[in-house]
Amino acid sequence: MPPVEPGAARTITTLSSREVYRNHWMRLREDQILRSNGQKGIYGVVEKYDAAIILPIDNDRIWLVEQFRYTIQQRALELPQGSWEKPIENPEQLARGELKEELGFEAAQMTHLGSLWIAYGFLRQRLHVFLASGLAPTPHAPDAEEHDLAARCVPIAGFERMMLDGVIRDECTLAAWGLYLLWKARRAPGETANSRPFAP
Repeated sequence: MPPVEPGAARTITTLSSREVYRNHWMRLREDQILRSNGQKGIYGVVEKYDAAIILPIDNDRIWLVEQFRYTIQQRALELPQGSWEKPIENPEQLARGELKEELGFEAAQMTHLGSLWIAYGFLRQRLHVFLASGLAPTPHAPDAEEHDLAARCVPIAGFERMMLDGVIRDECTLAAWGLYLLWKARRAPGETANSRPFAP
């Protein structure tokens, strides 16, 4: 059987949809569906606004945040990331806002490395990945819900070791780092990290 190309015809048809729950950050809906084999079923979908994740790299070191993650009842190390309570038109603006809010930095240059879907088995949320360079401290006021957030600056070698050892297990952090390594490997010798316009 030949592989199914991205964007090929749908194999699931939505028959009806109802909203189950909504708050400032997310919406949960339940759809009645019809599969291509004629079988009916249900599908639960969580919808969230676009998010951004930032790789704040300073020479051979990278900045991380540590915070308590309620869903796993643990403190976790990860790259700074987040979304707002509204749709965004400019992902770079979101990334700069999160960088300032979580770490208190401005970046001279933001390079858009690409966009990913987060956990699309049940969640509809796009993640924009940015490399932040030329970091400079700036006054910031962390969100009240992130009062326990702590900044950590670690050598890149140590960061990679923590991912391999399972100290860092955030899938968005691991995926963003993989995308960064691919981007870095494909750059022409001597090429600088120039910002690129966002392309949906």
